[in-house]
Amino acid sequence: MKAHDIEERLISISCKVLQITESMPKKPAAKHLGNQIIRSATSPALNYGEAQAAESREDFIHKMKICLKELRETYVCLKIISSMNFVSGENLFSLLQENNELISIFVKSLKTASIKNTQ
Repeated sequence: MKAHDIEERLISISCKVLQITESMPKKPAAKHLGNQIIRSATSPALNYGEAQAAESREDFIHKMKICLKELRETYVCLKIISSMNFVSGENLFSLLQENNELISIFVKSLKTASIKNTQ
């Protein structure tokens, strides 16, 4: 998978989360989670862009770890949103799947980068 493909997937998931938050109820709990997931879901795309211009392998690894942390946070937020029935349906399920796939990609990429860093 090319870096451009990952970037497009990160941008896509960011946009889908933004769309979902627009349809969430205006209740305090939903607003709180909506605000939180907006930050966590858009962060990976932005940090991945920074990782592509990393100044060193250590800087690259650091930024990729930030992406992974934010993807994990987004995944948990999506699960809470689903459990609270703030949003439901196939869109949410496919978003959870895509987010989980991206987590797997970043875990593998970080393992590869870390091995190369120790060589």
